Amino acid sequence: MSRTTPDRRYGEGVDVTPVNRALAFSTMFNFRDVGGYAGLDGRTVRWKRLYRSDSLHRLDGADRDAFALLGVKTVIDLRRPTEVRRDGRVPDFVGLDYRHIHPEHRDWIEIPYDEALGVGRYLADRYLELAETGVSGVGRAVGIVADAGSAPAVVHCVAGKDRTGVVCALTLSTLGVSDADIAADYALTSAASERFAAWIRTKFPDHPIPAPFLASPAQAMLLFLTGLRERHGSIENYLLKAGVTAAQLEAMRTHLLE
Repeated sequence: MSRTTPDRRYGEGVDVTPVNRALAFSTMFNFRDVGGYAGLDGRTVRWKRLYRSDSLHRLDGADRDAFALLGVKTVIDLRRPTEVRRDGRVPDFVGLDYRHIHPEHRDWIEIPYDEALGVGRYLADRYLELAETGVSGVGRAVGIVADAGSAPAVVHCVAGKDRTGVVCALTLSTLGVSDADIAADYALTSAASERFAAWIRTKFPDHPIPAPFLASPAQAMLLFLTGLRERHGSIENYLLKAGVTAAQLEAMRTHLLE
């Protein structure tokens, strides 16, 4: 794990830059803290309570030690069962609760990308479909995030972009974070895409990466949030229909906002 001047929020174990909020692991490419955004009533999303990441199965060596220093209690793995079987899961840590939740959705390979549509619209449509077909899984994941006893928690999928992006967006929206900030947080994945794409090309050299699979334009998240509100009236209404209770939403705001 690379070392520079450590951020005061994390101490000596983890290298963090306030500008991009990314934690510089060498075996993961998209691990970051979602704290620090302005939320409800002028309150700020708490640091060191909720992280988002690409797959944690590669944790090893110094990265494993640095991850342990974060004190993560819960890992929410949103990958397909086939992806977990193929790659494995996060290593065992004392006291770590591993929760595998698969929001049902079609494999994107089955849905051709139309360049005329544009990446942002294509991704937003995929997220809207995931929110509908995978509503139960999405609700379960957000419900775990809402539980103070689960924190600090990490939400991850394969790239930490799409399924993870949806769950984190719904969480941040519930906390009163603006759509603009949510979309900007989602778009931070772009900084990790080059490294992640290089890893994919090495692991799967015979499988080219379709354009939308590693793209994360802010427009996609803005379109998704707008579309979900058009369908359900509000993000909170959607989550209530997904099985998250009003008490859980209030608990989320209590423990994730300063």
